[in-house]
Amino acid sequence: MQAWLDALLAVLLAPVCAACGSPLPHPTRGCVCASCWSSLDTLQPPLCDTCGGALAPTAHTTLSVCPDCLRHPPIVDHARAIGVHDGSLRAIIHAFKYGGHRSLARPLAERMREAGTTLVTDSRAAVPVPLHGSRRRSRGFNQATDLARHLGLPVAHALVRLRDTSTQTALPAEERRANVASAFRPTRSAAALRGTTVLLVDDVRTTGATLDACAAALKEAGVRRVVALTAARVETPRG
Repeated sequence: MQAWLDALLAVLLAPVCAACGSPLPHPTRGCVCASCWSSLDTLQPPLCDTCGGALAPTAHTTLSVCPDCLRHPPIVDHARAIGVHDGSLRAIIHAFKYGGHRSLARPLAERMREAGTTLVTDSRAAVPVPLHGSRRRSRGFNQATDLARHLGLPVAHALVRLRDTSTQTALPAEERRANVASAFRPTRSAAALRGTTVLLVDDVRTTGATLDACAAALKEAGVRRVVALTAARVETPRG
């Protein structure tokens, strides 16, 4: 029956993959084709114990923490991501975030959980990185909240964003940190998380500064450990 329905929809609607634009042979199985999902460039060990970035394997060192984290120890205790923000993964996240394909939250979250299984199982709750109210109204949803709902943890809206910060991508390291300094404040929900480990959730880790600003606010509210899980990470040096 599903094969018959796929064939009918393919003829009547001619749907295309939301990521690559190719004809979608099995539209009842989702808006992204199997080829795009199978071509995700997932992060593979060795990974930095702290930020989750790829470590360059060498014959002369057994370091488990990357040079960036050694130079600038992050406030987030551990972080993981499915892969680098490039190729199919970048296209899928774009379709989810800007293309109106919110159904992609579930399969993305499933892959996030695979990438950060230990982080999820060790956490009391998932805390989505909040959007500023103006951006939330403009977009219509918070992509971090959609992802958090499918990780198998209680979702705690323990943070509020006080100001709408500019994008981090083009900013030098010091400006990145200044850009999000004091941009987040714990809500009353954070009180229930005192002494626990919580999982910060977002779609993309660009520089780590936003996650660190969120972690700082949570730790000031009494959270013991903050770990982070994102769909992708941008390989940008901290500087």
